[in-house]
Amino acid sequence: MRRTSALAPPAEQPAAEPVTAPQRETLRTEFPFELPRGYVDAAGIVHRDGVMRLATARDELIPLRDDRVRENPPYLTVVLLSRVITRIGSIADVHPGIVEDLFASDLAFLQDMYRRINSEGHTRAAVVCPECTHRFAVDLAGGRLGES
Repeated sequence: MRRTSALAPPAEQPAAEPVTAPQRETLRTEFPFELPRGYVDAAGIVHRDGVMRLATARDELIPLRDDRVRENPPYLTVVLLSRVITRIGSIADVHPGIVEDLFASDLAFLQDMYRRINSEGHTRAAVVCPECTHRFAVDLAGGRLGES
């Protein structure tokens, strides 16, 4: 009979790999902006900063049932923007009447921002300096003067 030595080293165990928690992917769903001119309320107060959220399929479908949109298809922009803008200045109840009263340049700005965040996923735009032809990116969502 063969005996094994009690002093024999134990068989090597493979080193256990550290368990790491899966990284949570985050999705940016709200985008701050600053209107070029600003919404002027009934008291004459100008509201320029605001927040727009990503649109859902529902946001794009429900306005199609709106009678105002059925009668006037370009009104879709007004209804759609009123659904995704969560705040303009201190106004948290952004409804079609507020969007109707925006200056045309602000409406165009918001339409472009909507397209950028829902199609391209960001608010940056590539631009070229007309004087020196330097290429750089600017954030169309706004910010303080001089920031990009």
